[in-house]
Amino acid sequence: MAEKIIRDPVHDVIAFRLERPGDRLLFALTNTSEFQRLRRIRQLGMASLAYPGADHSRYSHSLGVMEIARRMLAQLGQSFKLDEGDSLVCLAGALLHDLGHGPFSHVFERVSGIDHETMTHQIIEDPDKAVHRILAEHDRELPKRVVDFLQCRPKRIFFNDLVSSQLDADRFDYLLRDNLMTGSRYGGFDLRWLLHALTIDEAGGRLAVAIKGVSAVETYLQARYHMYRNVYFHKVVRTAEGMVKLALQRAKRMAVQERLDWPRMEEELHKALLGRRLTTTEFLALDDISVLHCLKLWTSVDDPLLVGLCRGLMDRQLFKTIDLSAVDDPTALHKARQIAADAVTAAGGDSAYDLFYDEPADTPYEIYDGQSSTADIWVAEPQGNLKSFAEISPLTQVLSRQLMFRRLHVRPDFRGTVLSALSDGGIRGAR
Repeated sequence: MAEKIIRDPVHDVIAFRLERPGDRLLFALTNTSEFQRLRRIRQLGMASLAYPGADHSRYSHSLGVMEIARRMLAQLGQSFKLDEGDSLVCLAGALLHDLGHGPFSHVFERVSGIDHETMTHQIIEDPDKAVHRILAEHDRELPKRVVDFLQCRPKRIFFNDLVSSQLDADRFDYLLRDNLMTGSRYGGFDLRWLLHALTIDEAGGRLAVAIKGVSAVETYLQARYHMYRNVYFHKVVRTAEGMVKLALQRAKRMAVQERLDWPRMEEELHKALLGRRLTTTEFLALDDISVLHCLKLWTSVDDPLLVGLCRGLMDRQLFKTIDLSAVDDPTALHKARQIAADAVTAAGGDSAYDLFYDEPADTPYEIYDGQSSTADIWVAEPQGNLKSFAEISPLTQVLSRQLMFRRLHVRPDFRGTVLSALSDGGIRGAR
């Protein structure tokens, strides 16, 4: 029996039994250049500046999502007859769902305007790419079926819920993986029992969890809350990501003004930042190394603002944070931001690059309103009734509240000046 095994720190053994056509296809997909590129895209961007172990990649995460989806299908297959073709589409979608992420993922997306989901679909549908060829060799319609699956077309069913919902393989993996690699110990939950409790509401064709899994879901949602609060929204992580965004915006402005010599090796990044359309091949040339190479070179250009941002990122000399979360009044918050900008300008800085405001927000559990694109968590009671998780768990009253931080991030030598100006301006609660 031919078998390929990948050892994973979260799931231990991820095995591909090559005598099975589906496993052979999935393993072939992992060896394409498009998928291997994900080794060079870090899952958590600049989070290693706060958590030194957080250097894991979207490659390992994507493998983990596929493995969890496979275990979910195996669990459901014990009680329900699952279509093999649809199951394979689901697994291929789970494996390939992050193909379109650019350097530093969401930071690059905000600066370049390139949507990672759209790019994922473009890569899969490009006949010149190995991913497309391998899928099409297995089944000529498979590339289109995978893209349709990722877009929940023609309608959302339980297969889609496995990869894109509030109880999906993507969230399960990134919480467990990010928890392990950061060493935070905030994101642990009982995945085995949660998977054991999964079921299908046959009437609606949607994923559900049996009543015995309610506690496991509650722990999972609490883990999500704590990971956002303590890792994803960590002030150092948000500061570093904001500085990368500012550096790229500054470089973009200088490039438009023809004041910046762009590295010849990084023409694709230049083109992306200027808003020009990239071919699939050009996009796939971009990774974290592309941006880091530029940031390193820009530490010695003739522009103090860009140099300061890049050196700060290279040497971990980051902006300092002023927390405004206690300032609830919108008028007072607007006033505080204006006072901070004026203080930086008066001190000789540039408020567009020496200061930025950040307001990260997340809702651990989203109560379904009939319009949200995210599927609710459904609970199947023993008598066959189906209820929203909010009807079952009292914890949802807390977990459905939005978690939010309001912060100013300012160049270190201006922090004291800004704090004094805020105090003099009557802003209470800034710290």
